[in-house]
Amino acid sequence: MRRTRSRTTAGATAVTALAAVLALPATGGTADAAEPERLTIDLATDTGAFHGGAAGSLYGVYGDGVPSRNVLEGMRVRTVSTKAQDGPQHPGADALEMLPPFVDSGGKDVYIYMTDIYRGFPYQWPGADGPARLADFKEKIRKQVQQVLTLDAPYQDHVVYVPFNEPEGNMFGTGEWSYNKVSWLDDPRYYFEAWKDVYRLIKGLDPDARIAGPNTSVLYDQVKGFLRYAKANDVVPDVMTWHELSTPAAIRTSVAKYRRMEKDVGVGPLPVNVNEYGHNYHLSVPGQVVQWVSAIEDSKIDADLAYWNIDGNLNDSAVEANKGNGQWWLFNAYGQMTGHTVEVTAPHPNQQYTLQGVATLDRDKRQSRAVFGGKSGDADVVFRNIDPGLFGRTVHATVQEIPWTGQVGDSAQPLRLADEELAVGADGSVTLPMTGMNEMSAYQVILSPGGHGTVPAEPSVSWRGTYEAENATYTGGGYSKNGPEGTPSNVGGFATSGTYNVGGLRTGSDGVLAFDVDVPQDGTYDLSVFANSYNQYGLVKEQGPTNVFLRVDGADPQELRLPLGYKWVVWGHTGTTVRLTAGRHRITLAARDADLGVTRGDAIIDKVDLSLRDARVTAPAVYEAEYATLAEARPVYTRPGASGPGTVPLAEGGAATFWVHSPTDGESTVYVDHLGGGRASLSVNGEQLDVPAVGDDEKGTGRVRVFLSGGINKITVTGTAGALVLDRLRVTPSGGTLTTRVYQAEDGTLTGAAKVTDAYTFATGGKAVTGIGDGKANALTLDVVADRAGRHAVTIRYSNGEQPPATHYNPDPVARHADLSVNGGPPRRVLFPTTFHFNNFWELTVPLTLEKGTNHLTFTAEELPDFNGDTYNQYEQRSPYAPVIDRVGVTPLAE
Repeated sequence: MRRTRSRTTAGATAVTALAAVLALPATGGTADAAEPERLTIDLATDTGAFHGGAAGSLYGVYGDGVPSRNVLEGMRVRTVSTKAQDGPQHPGADALEMLPPFVDSGGKDVYIYMTDIYRGFPYQWPGADGPARLADFKEKIRKQVQQVLTLDAPYQDHVVYVPFNEPEGNMFGTGEWSYNKVSWLDDPRYYFEAWKDVYRLIKGLDPDARIAGPNTSVLYDQVKGFLRYAKANDVVPDVMTWHELSTPAAIRTSVAKYRRMEKDVGVGPLPVNVNEYGHNYHLSVPGQVVQWVSAIEDSKIDADLAYWNIDGNLNDSAVEANKGNGQWWLFNAYGQMTGHTVEVTAPHPNQQYTLQGVATLDRDKRQSRAVFGGKSGDADVVFRNIDPGLFGRTVHATVQEIPWTGQVGDSAQPLRLADEELAVGADGSVTLPMTGMNEMSAYQVILSPGGHGTVPAEPSVSWRGTYEAENATYTGGGYSKNGPEGTPSNVGGFATSGTYNVGGLRTGSDGVLAFDVDVPQDGTYDLSVFANSYNQYGLVKEQGPTNVFLRVDGADPQELRLPLGYKWVVWGHTGTTVRLTAGRHRITLAARDADLGVTRGDAIIDKVDLSLRDARVTAPAVYEAEYATLAEARPVYTRPGASGPGTVPLAEGGAATFWVHSPTDGESTVYVDHLGGGRASLSVNGEQLDVPAVGDDEKGTGRVRVFLSGGINKITVTGTAGALVLDRLRVTPSGGTLTTRVYQAEDGTLTGAAKVTDAYTFATGGKAVTGIGDGKANALTLDVVADRAGRHAVTIRYSNGEQPPATHYNPDPVARHADLSVNGGPPRRVLFPTTFHFNNFWELTVPLTLEKGTNHLTFTAEELPDFNGDTYNQYEQRSPYAPVIDRVGVTPLAE
């Protein structure tokens, strides 16, 4: 139990967080020294083609579906470093199982850590001495390359072999499992000879192979000697790799240092992948990660987020299977940049924990994008040298905030803070005064041509407030104020709002945590409690999610279930709504409630967020076509009557793709606003919808009711006739058209060892089915009814708490699988990510083709063998069981 106990009484002062707003009107010209810090973007200074290399991941992809292909593609993940196929380092993330879905989702390269064929870290390679160990490794390398060569050729082209990982501290270091306890940094002979042998072995088996190295933990000076040896022996790596677990400033410095090494030795320039970057304190926090992104993009290299926690969640970017947190939306914004990067001058250049950013100019789109963050308070963002030939004398600026939502907290699309038309100053600049920024948030500005009579959109939320738990009032026993957690001097700790949190709400407690809030008007407010329970802690193991009780001014009790995490201080959030009148109120979280019961478990609380649920929040979410991902199409900014700065004409085959958030699995209405000119089809998550084409010769709105998965959805509008002038999408949850039929698992047909259990109290009605799998005979079959033949969304409510012992700091939960067949047809393998406890239920949607009338859905599972089909994992890393299944919902994909 990781807490510091203190008996300080917290203050009752609220911290108001009216996030950054754009102070208007903005003006051109030069600011004087008394004005706020400024981030200057020079659109006339081209720094090279946009690369997108910061969107890389170490151990971030478990397999097909964890994370979902939507999440992979929408994050624009470019490179993944992962374990050798069948390696016992961690469950999942087997290179040849995750490679096809990764590549199919737009990924570029998979770096195979060949050493991860061994258990432990340092790697436990067997053998009586160094030569025997190396001989064993060579045989394993031979097998790995032979397995890659069984893939279809297009997939083979995406493989990069990494023969050694941090060799100076592992195989050629001084520890128990080293080659001969001689560090190659002191005496390189043994490592260099091994590198040469392994390089030639791989190239002999696959002459077209790409090999990366030396993959050191930092860029040591000795790497220069490695390059000299590699050149002299014709074994120069195809990609240069090392790790930067330091600061973003070290990225720029090290890349420049390495380029000097190359020049001195006479090799390259080689592609570079810094295949581990960032710390716990940074990951999941948009305002921290954008500083790394800026340095990596400036350096035009690839880089992979470090793997400190669980695999398959894109390094604390993906939530559940198909959701994204704030960090995911940062990479979504970064990945949608196009064109060339331009010079960005920060107020404190190349200095971590200050305002930093990256910006692009796409001349074809006539659009500039900037992503920045890392500072609280005020700053000016200045665009200089705005080309009047591209933008005119008026620009349209859309300003968005990407807030921190925790490591396991789902995030909606970025908040729209402002949307305005601005006159360009006589000196060719525009200044955007950002006020009240939060250092944990990232911000995006999209600049387009203006002056065509468009109506600016309102901010997407009108009032927000944040209230820190350490400033709340605690009564009762068991109080602890924990922290400071992660800080710049403790980057191994997790980021926490205000750096402190509060414990005390647990089994047997009488604690009450009271937040005094002050709201501006009568209304309904969204309330979000940022909290954490450690899934492996004793009191939490008993029930799973910790339950607490919420009241407003002592009335209207609600029971909340707080989110689980894989460690302490891993934040998620639980949401509800409350009715408040204008003025002061006391919101309490308690471990006991006279009407509802008592807490079971143990939780820590970080903060409470409130936001007014007014018309701005409940209105449909707006996705402008000119900001979408375009194929065979480009924006036009001269159409009167458009909602934003422009429109996108979609000729036949032209497409606009939107990344759309849905809070839950279920029906939504998609409004396709257009100015006429043709027709277009609609697809959702890769499924072409069997609905009439949208569009017409005249201005109008096509309305389509569709099923959206909870989290990230990919909606693509594709021109089919004429040239539909697409204005925007508007998307809102709806109901009543797509009928969902729900089937309880316990009402199905069970065979073999599959059985109904009442052990999981948070299952619907307290019952679920367990024991599915460990052979096809142990199965669950549900008879479900479809009103018509065609594609349907099958939504499975399940739990999966399986977690075998790990050998290091990474928790190792297992993604169980089910083989799901329809009417006795070929089974489809579905992966189910961990829910952190068997009494914690999530939903996962699978699209299936059903016949009209009754269909038989059968769930089975068996342990998956290794790649060659002749051995099985001995460390419980491939479960033979399907998850616990609570219920199944069946919904048509579209009306």
